[in-house]
This record gives sequence, C-alpha cells and structure tokens, in this order.
Amino acid sequence: MKNFFLIFLMVCTVACAQDKQTLNGETEWQKEMNAEFKDASKSPLKKKDLKKFKGLDFFKFDSTYVVKAVLKKTPDSEWFKMKTTTSRESEERVFGMLSFELKGQKFQLNVYQGKDLMTTEGYEDYLFLPFLDDTNGDATYGGGRYIDLRIPEGDTIEIDFNKAYNPYCAYNEKYSCPIVPRENYLPLKVEAGVKAFEKH
Repeated sequence: MKNFFLIFLMVCTVACAQDKQTLNGETEWQKEMNAEFKDASKSPLKKKDLKKFKGLDFFKFDSTYVVKAVLKKTPDSEWFKMKTTTSRESEERVFGMLSFELKGQKFQLNVYQGKDLMTTEGYEDYLFLPFLDDTNGDATYGGGRYIDLRIPEGDTIEIDFNKAYNPYCAYNEKYSCPIVPRENYLPLKVEAGVKAFEKH
C-alpha cells in the first residue's frame, strides 16, 4: 500500500476545475485541498461526511507562519520503524534537523524521509514533516499534523505552516497514519493550516 499522504501532493485535475460547485479556499493550496476532498475517487471522507462536505475548515492565511529554516542533514542516520495508528509500520529515517524562528522563539524539528518514496517516481526528493503543537485536541486534530517538503538544493528550506494538514485517519479510521514522534512537539499554538474536522 502506497503511503496515504501521497494524495495530498497530487495536483488538481481538469475535472476538478470543471466542478460546478464552488469550494471555499483563501489560497490555491486550500482550494486544491477542498477539490480533492470533494472528489469521491480521492477523498478520505466517509460517504456520509462526503455528502455534506462544503469545504475544510482552515485558519486564515498568516505570513508569519511562513519561515525559513536551516537544514542540518544527518546522512548517516539509521532507518527505523515509525509507528502508525494501525499495526503497519512505516520505514523512515531522520533526513535532518530543521532550525527556525517562529513567533520570536527558536525551534528545532526532525524532518523524515520514507524508504518507499525514495524509489517512487516523482517523490524521490519527498520529505515528511510531522509536528505537534498546543492547538492539538482543541482547534486542531489531537494527533498532530503534517507538512510536505522537498529536499532543497542548499541548506535552507521554507516551512509554510499554512499548509499543515491532518492525517487521513482524522477523517476515517480505516487509514493507517504515522504517529508524530514526541520530539517534534512545538510548545506554542500553531494557528495555521487545516483545523479539526467535525464528523457528521
């Protein structure tokens, strides 16, 4: 089974653009997310939730949550089994440490590389940034959120927390979602990206 979060990277098809229903979204990324969730062939939503789906709930775009991070690569890191919400384990390694400043504070997060994706066409340079913060369980999904990144040419990388999204298991428990490692906890409220989903 391919990693479930690949679907978030897929660009909206022409069919989405022809969808007569206008889906809300302040940014292009938000509109693409809503289009994918509305598309029954891609959506992680259960049928009953899909019928009533009007769009995901996002925090308002905030440029202060777009930060430049210094990437310190860890080329000798070992592969490990990242636990998921099911018995499946995802083979990952710490690709490096991201150091950045957010809201006047300095933070560090591990960014991960998946073994399967390294050999998947189009995703060879994919990086996975899962994180926890103080909005979890309140304004956002309790299990934390994810951000998709790509390996940069240099040693800096842009992290846009406005593109933080929920794992699929936030919408449907049949999915197997990597559990965010505790070391990737940010001790502040990241009020950006996708909010918690209200199931019907």
